[in-house]
Amino acid sequence: MSFDFSISRGLRRTGGALLLALLAAAAQAQDTQVHDTSALHPPAGARVAIVEFADMECPQCGHDNPILKQAAAQYHIPWVRHDFPLQMHVWSKQAAINARWFDTAGKGLGDEYRDAVFANQISIYNMNALNDFTQKFAKSHGLALPFSLDPKFSAMVKADYDLGIRIGIDHTPTVWVVTEHSKGAPFIEVPTDLHNLYQVIDQALADTKAPIPGAAVKKPIKK
Repeated sequence: MSFDFSISRGLRRTGGALLLALLAAAAQAQDTQVHDTSALHPPAGARVAIVEFADMECPQCGHDNPILKQAAAQYHIPWVRHDFPLQMHVWSKQAAINARWFDTAGKGLGDEYRDAVFANQISIYNMNALNDFTQKFAKSHGLALPFSLDPKFSAMVKADYDLGIRIGIDHTPTVWVVTEHSKGAPFIEVPTDLHNLYQVIDQALADTKAPIPGAAVKKPIKK
């Protein structure tokens, strides 16, 4: 996607000032033509969730990450994170593979690594910088990163990417608010700047609110 490439190139040239300008210019909805809805459902037991496909080297994904994290925590809804590493980005796929390994190394550690990578994107400028960052992250948690990661982690990332292709994704981040047994839309894509994220979640919760069992229906009083 040209947007992600131009931001990455701008970061290398002029740093954060250009990034902010580009993010502001690109903050608009990008409607995905959905071909496969199989992933656009909340996890079992949830009526509303956030579903995201992200690239760990994508600056817009990094910008949106803390917003999505805060929304999921505030509304107590699941945040389902999928990998969609873009080919133009040199280290995003490896970062996603690393995160899968951290998923198995401790509860919540994979997401902590993802958050840390997003927060430090500007200092991770190539594969060597990513490796150094990852080694330090592992050491800070008392872990030794293996010299070679199990191929199954790469397969997991590829499975997510393939799922995104089947859905019809062509940009990152792609974010939906998804519902179960809703009176409204089963899923709604949120614009890349997330300006109406909370509004969409509010509507989704209202549309999936179940009636109180046994509640009496009030009838008008006859005069």
